[in-house]
Amino acid sequence: MVRAAVLERTDKRVDSSAHMITTARVPADKPVRIAFSLNDSPDDTPPENTFPLAFPELEQQLQPLPPCHDSTESMEVFKQHCQIAEEYHEVKKEIALLEERKKELIARLEQAEKESMDAAQLTKEYAELTEENRTLKLAQTQCAEQLEKLRIQYQKRQCSS
Repeated sequence: MVRAAVLERTDKRVDSSAHMITTARVPADKPVRIAFSLNDSPDDTPPENTFPLAFPELEQQLQPLPPCHDSTESMEVFKQHCQIAEEYHEVKKEIALLEERKKELIARLEQAEKESMDAAQLTKEYAELTEENRTLKLAQTQCAEQLEKLRIQYQKRQCSS
């Protein structure tokens, strides 16, 4: 025979969690089902104050633990934990928004730097082309003067012959 433990509620109201364990003999060939609950509600009805995960996006280890309904201190701690979790959630949202804003500002800064580099490059290129243009105009003037001298010399030779 196997001994099975059955959890029974005591009749005396010493403490709300006071329970007594009794044993009974059960034949070895019969299956034994042991079930117990630490609350006083029947199995088919949920407790009055169930606390589902109020913060599904919060990591499991940071979730507020359900309070002990009989302890005002536990209820206060639970409320404080919920407030802190709410603040934590708000701070995380704000951080996400600020990180997104940071990405936008970095992209704008990179674009401005690129445009600045483009402007500097264009300014440098303009200066180089201006200098090249000045040099070419000078060369053209010198060539025109030389051509004029050659024409004059050619005409003098034509007249002397």
